[in-house]
Amino acid sequence: MSFDLWWLAYILLGLFAGLLAGMLGIGGGAVMVPLLAMIFSAQAFPHEQVIHLALGTSMAIIIFTASSSLRAHHQHGAVLWDTLLAFTPGVLVGTALGTLIAARIPTRGLAIFFAVFIACVAVQMALNLKPKPHRELPGRAGLGAAGGVIGILSALVAIGGGSLTVPYLSWCNVPVHRAIGTSAALGLPIAFFGTLGYIWNGWDNPALPAFSLGYVYLPAVAWVMAGSVVAAPFGARLAHRLPVATLKRAFAGILVLLAAKMLHGVM
Repeated sequence: MSFDLWWLAYILLGLFAGLLAGMLGIGGGAVMVPLLAMIFSAQAFPHEQVIHLALGTSMAIIIFTASSSLRAHHQHGAVLWDTLLAFTPGVLVGTALGTLIAARIPTRGLAIFFAVFIACVAVQMALNLKPKPHRELPGRAGLGAAGGVIGILSALVAIGGGSLTVPYLSWCNVPVHRAIGTSAALGLPIAFFGTLGYIWNGWDNPALPAFSLGYVYLPAVAWVMAGSVVAAPFGARLAHRLPVATLKRAFAGILVLLAAKMLHGVM
């Protein structure tokens, strides 16, 4: 396989996403999906497959970032493993259903759903809205049901679930550091099952470009990961020197612009 100049764009995307992840603890699909969609469109990939490829590829990348995050939070004792295991069956069913739904929604519909979801996340981030703890964690059935909802929505927008899981756990009186640690760990089964779903649902699609595994574009996975691994440590160091709260508000604005640009490109 010869080097393709477009792969430089994936490396730059990885550097950008890794820097944000290290600096703000956020990024993932919220950043990668709109930028991947723009790059895929510029490469003249089939219009009706652009968003599906961006979602599946983002999910595959999150497997690696979530694995690293899980190890780090486990070392700090911040993962509630019983809660994680109770979430997982619902996540399996939810992500499978979410990818099945996504495969049957046209590009325009997926783009609209993604843009609306990201706008909600951006508002929450900019205003630092947090649910007040009003209840305790439910039993295994309740956590499984919550995992199903989180799995469906995460699969439809290709995120690791942090923007959903952390508020839910905080609402259930889980201390914030454990909510973040458990949410980060839950990102791995979400990304793993979500990736399998996007591979399965795109497996027989003849319109996909070369080097695709279902709706996962392998060169993008490799080069985005390479860039993010390099940039994440620098972002983590910057987090201790820059006003993170202000940066999060600025990032919220960037998210809205990226989602709007992606939406405009596929309409």
